[in-house]
Amino acid sequence: MLDIALIRSKPAWVKAQIEKLNDEGALARIDSIVALDAQRRQTRTRVETAQAARNKLNRAMGALRGNRSLTDREKANRAQMAAAALGAEDYERASRLMDGTEAATHDEHAEFKPAFDELIRELRIMGDEIGDGFNRIAMIEAELNEHMLWIPNLPHESVPVADSEDENIPDVMQGSLREFDFEPKPHWELGPALDIIDFERGVKLAGSRYYTLNGWGARLQRALISFFLDAARANGYTEVYVPYLVHGDMLYGAAQFPKFQDTVFALSDEDKYLIPTAEVAVANLHRDEILEEAELPRNYVAHSPCFRSEKASAGRDVRGIKRVHQFEKVEMFKFTTPETSYAELETMTAQAEAICAKLDIPYRRLEIVSGDLGFSATKKYDIEMWSPGCGEWLEVSSCSNTEDFQARRAMLRYYPGGTRKTRYLHTLNGSGLATPRVMIAIMENYQQADGSIEIPQVLRPYLGGADRIGADGS
Repeated sequence: MLDIALIRSKPAWVKAQIEKLNDEGALARIDSIVALDAQRRQTRTRVETAQAARNKLNRAMGALRGNRSLTDREKANRAQMAAAALGAEDYERASRLMDGTEAATHDEHAEFKPAFDELIRELRIMGDEIGDGFNRIAMIEAELNEHMLWIPNLPHESVPVADSEDENIPDVMQGSLREFDFEPKPHWELGPALDIIDFERGVKLAGSRYYTLNGWGARLQRALISFFLDAARANGYTEVYVPYLVHGDMLYGAAQFPKFQDTVFALSDEDKYLIPTAEVAVANLHRDEILEEAELPRNYVAHSPCFRSEKASAGRDVRGIKRVHQFEKVEMFKFTTPETSYAELETMTAQAEAICAKLDIPYRRLEIVSGDLGFSATKKYDIEMWSPGCGEWLEVSSCSNTEDFQARRAMLRYYPGGTRKTRYLHTLNGSGLATPRVMIAIMENYQQADGSIEIPQVLRPYLGGADRIGADGS
């Protein structure tokens, strides 16, 4: 979530940044946010002034009743004049009349009790109006918060401005493209031929875009997960196991809701959702806590299944296991100070790249342009592996800095060294890696002419030393 003070003070600048993201819906909300924020501030000032005056008048009433130096008529005059002032919402004058700093010069004779009854009636009306004011503030804040939740994070000044993913900037490819003396097959042919991927039974069990992994397919996935986790732990990440079901507030905190609410699987009878990524749970680990700067950065890694009810896309995305409703992923996550977050982004991205290098598969890093940043990132890199059977680059990791965007939603704070004044943390997330597409890249890059698949050297210790997956199940 953005800082409301930034929108209040620089609305035109904020709009200019959102224009870089091509988010017309969010752009239209900025004027509403500015107007609602002004209404809230004005209403709160008026209500708090009235509340303070009422409290002062209530105290003054007790003092006036007990003041033996005044006659009943003088007390009645003050009460009547104060009631009249309250009827005109002149709270300050009513207060002055009650405490005697302004003389009450009512010419008519008044009985003591009726005058005080009138004042009590006016104070009750005043209390109702204050209550109505707080209700109005709550309604304004609810509408304001809804608008704020739909405003994306703003791009960092270093992000290239361009409209779409077609303009993302690839770095130099690392590794060498494999040369085949045969026509390489796509994984959706290799997998069934080796009986390691079964699409038909996946559809039978759960519907389209589900699959099962058999034998070496399941073992290869498990090996990759262990390899990814071990690589992250070697880089100083603490491994955590998180729930796969979370409360809706956790998805708001991670900036998944409300923008992506239609892509998440919900339990029908309670406020629980299957996580679309472990990032959702890990981002909220320190929710409502205040960390010490000396504890930072906090680096976590978590493996989880990911559940996404994304709409089916056209073309070849629907073939194979490239885009499915359930898959495994290892997620890296960092809690940092604002001063170090961009250096940590470079570190995290390099760590994800190193995993690709160890698998000895051609890969490249992409610098993501403003029009493809997504909702929560201020700066992002994608890492893609080449898949010769599909004939395309496949995204296997996305590393992002969200600055304090998630922190404001989930109240993630820390004490800077030597102070007790809190600041918001910066959060970063990165795939380390997404398993299905890495499996695609392995199968298609390591396929052999006889239909078998060579196992990358780095994975062999996780598979009992085996060096190939053969058509005979070996």
